[in-house]
Amino acid sequence: MVSYLKTEVIGLNLSESMKMAIRSIKTNKVRAFLTMLGIIIGVASVIVLVSIGQGSSQSVQDEINSLGTNLITVSVTDTDSVELTDDTIEQFKDLGGISEVAPVVTGRVYAKNGEASAQVSMTGATSSYLSVRDLELSQGRFLTDMETELRSKVVVLGSDTANTLFENQKAVDQNVLIGGVSYRVIGVLKSVGTSMGSSGDDVIIAPITTAERATGSTTIGTVYLKADNENIIDRAMYQVQGTMTTSFPDQSDNYSVSNQEDLMDTMSSVSDTFTLMLGGIASISLLVGGIGIMNIMLVSVSERTKEIGIRKAIGANRKSILLQFLIEAMVLSCLGGLLGVGIGLGIAKLISVFSSLTISYSWSVTLFAFLFSILIGIIFGVFPANKASRLNPIQALRHE
Repeated sequence: MVSYLKTEVIGLNLSESMKMAIRSIKTNKVRAFLTMLGIIIGVASVIVLVSIGQGSSQSVQDEINSLGTNLITVSVTDTDSVELTDDTIEQFKDLGGISEVAPVVTGRVYAKNGEASAQVSMTGATSSYLSVRDLELSQGRFLTDMETELRSKVVVLGSDTANTLFENQKAVDQNVLIGGVSYRVIGVLKSVGTSMGSSGDDVIIAPITTAERATGSTTIGTVYLKADNENIIDRAMYQVQGTMTTSFPDQSDNYSVSNQEDLMDTMSSVSDTFTLMLGGIASISLLVGGIGIMNIMLVSVSERTKEIGIRKAIGANRKSILLQFLIEAMVLSCLGGLLGVGIGLGIAKLISVFSSLTISYSWSVTLFAFLFSILIGIIFGVFPANKASRLNPIQALRHE
């Protein structure tokens, strides 16, 4: 028996160390699983949370792109200092590279049809609003310039508003009461879903002159401009900014001129920070798992002290003992990492199937989480392995 152990220890190589580590883990299956649990949870958490974060970022980018890449938005934050007038709108229309301009006024109104009622956002717009915002109609038609000039009491309903007020009925050519005044429905928009946290379907669009009276607001807070194409968006923005600077000198803090690329860059930066934060929080579980590995390896060294003493007594060197316990820690972390990857991808898939969240898998993050789990095993396995390799063979043999 001693001869066998001596031959085994002296001829110890990487493959044999791996087999010994796996044999030791099989001997204590429950303890090994509990040790790997921290790694499993850590890796799975990193994969799931980063997938959710990147999916949210992708969803936001898709929403922004759906608004049009050649859209320029002028937003006024202080309408008392910066008052957009018809003259300002005409200046925008005269700019080179700008194909359409759509000024907007907004407000909340109470709409009613029979027993059905809803409080919705009213948008006062011109005929160009449909094209500038890349909207589509499911029924009827959109506003005309003549209706804007005549202050006609006509409206276009968002899909949700139409379903609320005219459930299972045709809305076009029906009347709806807004603030006690009857308006004729001339069209219904196709659903655009939720964008930037607000629904684009829960809305009523009316001629801007009509909406000013209905909402009690005569100030234009936003102007949407459509550039001829996305290649000249920077030049068009420069011209729009110049017009605003000329019309409202020293008021740059009270308005903003932006395009979808600016908004996308901002949202991407926020989403990336959010994803990094989620990944960092999940990585803490990996560190906790590493501590669990170090703890159980120290217990293993204590339990196998006499065995280590025998191996050293018959010729095993310090490097062999160090390698044996280090590989055992690596095997634990590697198995935990593989299980964590499988569980993480499975949970992410279930979330995408049973919820409205967008999931975006990142194989680079998955690989990083797995390799990081192995690194954790190495780092936290060094101390117990080093302790085992430094044991005095005589004291180890006396250990009970």
